[in-house]
Amino acid sequence: MTMHEPLREYSRTELYAEADAFIRDCYTELGRESEVENRLEKIADDIERRGYYEHTPFELKHGAKMAWRNSNRCIGRLFWQQLNVADARDCETAREVHEACCRHLEQARNGGNIKPMLTVFKPMINGQEQVRLWNYELLRYAGYRTEDGIVGDPDEVELTEYCQSRGWESDRSRFDILPHVVQIRDEKPELFEVPESAVGEVRLRHPDYEWFEDLGLRWYDLPVVSNMRMEIGGIHYTAAPFSGWYVSTEIGSRNFGDTDRYDMLPVIGKKLGLNTDSDRTLWKDEALLVLNRAVLHSFQEDGVQIVDHHTVTEQFEQFEHNEAGAGRDVTGDRAWLLPPMSSATTHVFENEYDNSIVKPNFFYQEAPAELSKRRESLGR
Repeated sequence: MTMHEPLREYSRTELYAEADAFIRDCYTELGRESEVENRLEKIADDIERRGYYEHTPFELKHGAKMAWRNSNRCIGRLFWQQLNVADARDCETAREVHEACCRHLEQARNGGNIKPMLTVFKPMINGQEQVRLWNYELLRYAGYRTEDGIVGDPDEVELTEYCQSRGWESDRSRFDILPHVVQIRDEKPELFEVPESAVGEVRLRHPDYEWFEDLGLRWYDLPVVSNMRMEIGGIHYTAAPFSGWYVSTEIGSRNFGDTDRYDMLPVIGKKLGLNTDSDRTLWKDEALLVLNRAVLHSFQEDGVQIVDHHTVTEQFEQFEHNEAGAGRDVTGDRAWLLPPMSSATTHVFENEYDNSIVKPNFFYQEAPAELSKRRESLGR
């Protein structure tokens, strides 16, 4: 199994086997071994009668923590036990889902002292998705095709055009927050503007270069991934947005540095007076460092929690030690664990990792058909 494996519905026998493995691990970790057989008997009865079973609140909470702990691509797993889980399985309407997402944004932000958080909506029932969030993240900037190229985030052109086709209007700037697009079962998705109370942004400036602020760059303060499914004991949660805090390179090196995103390195290189005609001058490296310093400086000045790539890899090393002490193997996708700059200065560079998938875990989902069609029209 890979993180890109398409979702498939388990047979009743397979579902019970998945549930059995999860319940035994979960209850053992929580010191509740004496309850395992009675619980499995109840689960077997539920699956026989209804074709599925439901997690208890503590199973859901610990299962979500296990899913984070097992996430091969996440470098921030040291804090898996601190995950706050909001059980929103009682949400029935698209508006209720949107409002729960806004509560997630406000509570996880916590005045800048960010709390790791996950909100769980209804899981699939007998092969039928109950809730789906079309957004990649709960906060993301729109992207617009123009004659002069893309304005905003090129990664969000498809969702932006879909929202526009549904009547969404915006300022068409580089930093327009996209609405939440929520689908209940097979109903038509509904769009909801994200209220200002749920949006936090950091204006980027640099401690040494006054001109940096004139670039007009900013970024949202809280990354809430919302397009992945969480699988716990054979149950598929197709809407389970989760968040921690940013690693600075996610913003500086990737969101602003990548050529297929905001592509700011040439602009900054010229502002620095660097020779950008040849890669041999290492102008990209200098520009990248300036970008990342600006991100760290700005978040710190605004009192918003963020971590640099050196500190987070040291934290990951502690996570590895902790897991070894607990008798668990650490799995990992090295290509994702390596920071996108100065990777050779970290211990991850010297290590190899087993990329096997252990469940519970998070998995990528295929994009909704409407967005896939738009992506194909863009040749992506």
